[in-house]
Amino acid sequence: MKKFLVLLAEGFEEVEALTPVDYLRRAGLTVDTVSISGERLVTGSHGVPVMADLCLDALKEEEYLGLYLPGGMPGSVHLRDDERVLNLVRRFTKQNKIVSAICAAPIVLNAAGVVSDKKVTSFPSTAPQLTDIGSYVDDALVVQDGNIITGRGAAIAAYEAFHLIREICGPDVLEKVKEGIQQHKVEDYYGFES
Repeated sequence: MKKFLVLLAEGFEEVEALTPVDYLRRAGLTVDTVSISGERLVTGSHGVPVMADLCLDALKEEEYLGLYLPGGMPGSVHLRDDERVLNLVRRFTKQNKIVSAICAAPIVLNAAGVVSDKKVTSFPSTAPQLTDIGSYVDDALVVQDGNIITGRGAAIAAYEAFHLIREICGPDVLEKVKEGIQQHKVEDYYGFES
C-alpha cells in the first residue's frame, strides 16, 4: 500500500493542504495528515479547524513514500522552526523519497539544506527567503528537480497534486482522477462571466 504524508502546523493554508489530501486519496493512496503541534486539532490560516490523523511523535516514517508541506502563514514558519520537521525532510531527501512544498513552505526545504543544488519555485514574495537554493524558477507553476517538487501557491494546489499523482501512480491514474473531478483546461474558462 502506498502511503503519503501531509504535515500540518497551526496557520497552514487550507486549500494547499486539503486539495492534495483529497486528490491523492482519489488516486488510491493512503494519505495521513500529521499535526506537528502535539494536538490532533490544527487550525488553518483562515480559521478552518482540521482533525489530523495523527501527531508527528506517533509517526512511523518508514511507512511513507513521500511528504508534502502546505504553505500558509504562520504555518510555514512553524514547520521551518521545528527541528523534527527539518530532520524528517532531510531523511526523506536522503532516502530519495518525494519531498513536496508549496507557496511559502519551500522555506522549510531551504532551512533543511536540501535544495542548495535544486531548482525551486514558491510564492513570489517568498523568493528572497530562499537563500540556499540552486536556482529560482519564476515562470513555472510546479517545478520538479529530482525528488523535490515545489509549487507557487493556493491556486496551484490542484496542479501540484496532479504532478504528485502522475509521479507516484502514473498518467493513467491521473487521467481517472481528472475525469472524476471534471478538471478542464484553464483556457476552457476564458470568457466565463459570473
